[in-house]
Amino acid sequence: MKLVTAILKPFKLDDVREALAELGVQGITVTEVKGFGRQKGHTELYRGAEYVVDFLPKVKVEIAIQAELLDEVIEAVINAANTGKIGDGKIFVTSLEQVIRIRTGEIGSEAI
Repeated sequence: MKLVTAILKPFKLDDVREALAELGVQGITVTEVKGFGRQKGHTELYRGAEYVVDFLPKVKVEIAIQAELLDEVIEAVINAANTGKIGDGKIFVTSLEQVIRIRTGEIGSEAI
């Protein structure tokens, strides 16, 4: 089992959700986050004053999947989230040792 964590531009969330649904991914967790990478923020103008925005709004999508689906899920996220511009995001993949569904007590693959 794998946990795929993707940091994306907020307006790409619906595209990613739809791409994952087409693969049969049944559940995702989405969190609104802020951060920066190589783009290091930007400057904005508000009421005539210029100020620096260090942390840009992003969304973090977490997807628990079977290891066999990993390549398909990664490809779907890349294709759906790519704008070709700086700040498109990152994908992190980690191994899941155990998954337990609280309601039923199912363990492992059945809990996903």
